[in-house]
Amino acid sequence: MRNWHFNHIDFSTYPHYAGSDLGVTWSESMSFFRLWAPTAKRVEIRLYLEGKSGKPLKVISMEKAESGTWIHQEPGNLEGKFYTFKVNDGEWLHEVPGPYARAVGVNGHRGMIFNPENTHPPGWENDKGPVLKNFTDWIIYEIHIRDFSIAENSGIFHKGKYAGFTEAGTVSPEGETTGLSHLLEMGITHVHLLPVNDFQTVDEEFPLLKYNWGYDPQNFNAPEGSYSTDPYDGRVRIRELKQMVKALHDHGIGVILDVVYNHTWLTKGSVFNQTVPGYYYRQNPDGSFSNASGCGNEIASERYMVRKYIIDSLKYWINEYHIDGFRFDLMGIYDSDTMRHIRYEIDSINSGIFLFGEGWTADTSPMPGYRRAIKRNISHIPGIAVFCDDMRDALKGNHNPRSSLGFVSGLALREEAVKFGVVAATWHPQIVYSYVESSPEPWAAEPSQCVNYVSCHDNYTLYDKLRMSVPDASDEEIRKMVKLAGAIILTSQGVPFLHAGMEFCRSKEGHGNSYKAPDLINQLDWSLKSTYKDVTAYYKKLIRLRKNHPVFRMPHADMIRKNLSFCIEYKVGVVSYCLNGRNAGDSWDQLLVIFNGNRDSVSVPIPAEKFRIIAYEDEIREDGIDIIEAPTITVPPVSMTLLAR
Repeated sequence: MRNWHFNHIDFSTYPHYAGSDLGVTWSESMSFFRLWAPTAKRVEIRLYLEGKSGKPLKVISMEKAESGTWIHQEPGNLEGKFYTFKVNDGEWLHEVPGPYARAVGVNGHRGMIFNPENTHPPGWENDKGPVLKNFTDWIIYEIHIRDFSIAENSGIFHKGKYAGFTEAGTVSPEGETTGLSHLLEMGITHVHLLPVNDFQTVDEEFPLLKYNWGYDPQNFNAPEGSYSTDPYDGRVRIRELKQMVKALHDHGIGVILDVVYNHTWLTKGSVFNQTVPGYYYRQNPDGSFSNASGCGNEIASERYMVRKYIIDSLKYWINEYHIDGFRFDLMGIYDSDTMRHIRYEIDSINSGIFLFGEGWTADTSPMPGYRRAIKRNISHIPGIAVFCDDMRDALKGNHNPRSSLGFVSGLALREEAVKFGVVAATWHPQIVYSYVESSPEPWAAEPSQCVNYVSCHDNYTLYDKLRMSVPDASDEEIRKMVKLAGAIILTSQGVPFLHAGMEFCRSKEGHGNSYKAPDLINQLDWSLKSTYKDVTAYYKKLIRLRKNHPVFRMPHADMIRKNLSFCIEYKVGVVSYCLNGRNAGDSWDQLLVIFNGNRDSVSVPIPAEKFRIIAYEDEIREDGIDIIEAPTITVPPVSMTLLAR
């Protein structure tokens, strides 16, 4: 019986391989195989005609090579054939496609040999994502591939598929735009896709029998097959994902991938442990697998070949799929040095690629806190951003308990925490940090390190959370809260992040963790866009306002300190501040922003100057709704008022 405890092994003694040819390299005349397996005594390649069944066409013994690697060069054009590696380190491990597999057969059990050129859609050589000057110019929209189009009322033909994102002009039964056309109508700059790499718990042959978000990774470098029109041919999923990326790029929308290198779905049976047992994972003092992911294991990012693997994988997604950014799931599991290396290596390709993640773990880790890429350390990891859960909880309350309140749902004395998010978690002399319960000190060095949000795929949707925490509120009152939350996110400094469907009050029927709930719970119900047309219209205006006015997206913390001041007398349940627009490159000289979270109107004093009312209740007009010269303005309940001079 194999011993899966590793406290007797010093993994730092394992050799390092620095080359760029791990995995399978195809050419018309031969295919070259290289596997890093330093503990192996024998390694075999098994070639197959099919990706699922059948006996091997050939079993090949690999040769031991430098730095713990094994190699083989097989003559002939093997495109379309499948393969596995089988390692013997004293006993035979399971057949796996190897960590570097880039194309796989159905359900990811066998790798596929392919010519990458044959997976490029027409015009791929000229494909590029949008180029924005600063990361604070990004407006991110998070969506799951299947949720986006699977509903009957989506009007999209390729339901639940990559190809669904390529269809333009789709509409709901009510005549509202859906899919790609909805993204264009809203004006977002980037989509953030929940994991698209091959994951384990959805059967690619019968994808509608189960649902999953995809945080159960199996093969990190190959696309998921349940989103393709043919899961048996690994080239089809690659081509269709590229077609999706190109369709979004052609319409000026960038693509961010959610990456989950922090753990694997299987532990003992994973592609890593069936290649080099123990090496890729952290261990507890007794040698058992540690579990900061809450999923049974955590990746040892600090080890040389693990760090190399993550960087190689990210660079592959950039170079092969033209990806514009990455969101790191449970980034607090990674060591800070690895995140610095990632930023450095990606900058060598494109410094305009945005890197952000969750600045926490799901459980305890043997990696000490001071070494991890957690929120409180992020100011020392330049070029890496994290989610601002301070703003999230300040606006709507924490997900636990579900009855907890926030600023938009009527909880007073949360103003300082909202202000914390308004300045993008950077240091500002007017914030009393001892009043910010979640973070008693700023953690972002620059606003581009702060991703402001109020909801995402995790936990309750914004609409559901407000319904549960304010059960007596009318539908009209809930709409106001959803609008105010969006107004605060989209006018605050930092990088705004929107959960798909929040702009039309998306509901998951109160499910707080829908990662494997049915489509009926997770799908975007496009009929809600007609029901909540006023909310959608308000979000469109907010996005246009942010894009048109750089004062809401200042790229540097010192600019925020110089040009944003909390200049208006404090009132309970009100957050208000002044912006010096001209110094921030804006067409407006001065702006007054007022958020009223109270259930009643409030009278707010304003400077004795002539201002244009830009935003009032549901209306946002950049040329002005009206002129005000009075010493005060009455701000309606649960709303934003914006004045400009």
